[in-house]
Amino acid sequence: MFYPFFDPTFILLIPALIFAFYAQSKVQKTFEKYSKIGSVNNQTGAQLARMILNNAHLDNIAVEEVKGHLTDHYDPKNKKLRLSTKVFNSTSLAALGVAAHEAGHAIQDDKGYLPLHLRMTFVPLAQLGSTLAMPLFFIGLIFSAPILLKFGIISFTLVVLFQLITLPVEFNASNRALVILTEGNYLTSQEIEPTRKVLNAAALTYVASALVAVTTLVRFLLLAGLSRE
Repeated sequence: MFYPFFDPTFILLIPALIFAFYAQSKVQKTFEKYSKIGSVNNQTGAQLARMILNNAHLDNIAVEEVKGHLTDHYDPKNKKLRLSTKVFNSTSLAALGVAAHEAGHAIQDDKGYLPLHLRMTFVPLAQLGSTLAMPLFFIGLIFSAPILLKFGIISFTLVVLFQLITLPVEFNASNRALVILTEGNYLTSQEIEPTRKVLNAAALTYVASALVAVTTLVRFLLLAGLSRE
């Protein structure tokens, strides 16, 4: 019998979990470092986001402040760009990088960027899969019920697909942000590299999440195979 959290396959998760911990630590340290360096133009994250959106003819998208740390996101359903307090009110390079990144998502939406709309379609499926996958799989494992194992794996596959679709969406938004900041002269040439480091650190967290999800799926497949032996 292989138990949910104490079995030989768990070792597969260890490298992915270590990388996830590193990525989270990296983004926190990088954000904090460049949160202490103000921009020459002295614009807040909210002001920068508003300017980028206006220049992209997206005056209809509201820029709002939201509570929390690094809770910044673009809401494609309600057409709102929400920035955390440290980004909304700050003139730091870290804040401007994050604000430009989220504005990049709004531009993706306006341009009909396929991976973004595909991710939007997958949100309810991923949420359902995330809710059902673990209970179905581990109940199936404990009671040797192949059908539950199968549905658990299918459910978690939806989560993995969502994580994989997220990667090009996030990388593209960061690339758009850097191009906009450079070509629009929102930042000086000396400020671009620190901003790039903030965005690259943030991107690592999405890579880590995808790696953990894929590794977990592989583990589930191995456990399902071992349970039939």
